Amino acid sequence: MESKSSQLTVSAEDYLEAALVLTLRGERIKVTSIAEMLGVSKPAVTNALESLADKQLLIKRHYGDIFLTEAGKAEAERVYEKHKLLRGFLQSLGVSPQNAEIDCCKIEHDLCDETLNCIKNYMNSRKEI
Repeated sequence: MESKSSQLTVSAEDYLEAALVLTLRGERIKVTSIAEMLGVSKPAVTNALESLADKQLLIKRHYGDIFLTEAGKAEAERVYEKHKLLRGFLQSLGVSPQNAEIDCCKIEHDLCDETLNCIKNYMNSRKEI
């Protein structure tokens, strides 16, 4: 069964997640900030944000503020929750925080919902011990 994430590209999910992280930090969503976070060029960010705006996942005013829409925020939160779950799971296995961060970014887009649910159940059961 396909997950909802199959509707967006990996990079689109990364851009949404970056926008959410900036918001959670209390920062404004800016092209420069996203470019720095993701290690990509500002033109690449601009193109990606325009594509996300076309999908009604964010509002991007020309040379102005950028905001996640409700749908964009929900999608970004879904990706970010998956990211945090996988990072925690890898760290629980003994992976260093630095490598867990790197590796969860590589695999968060490719796991099916069944695997993610099993990891979530496993992590929740560990908290009860």
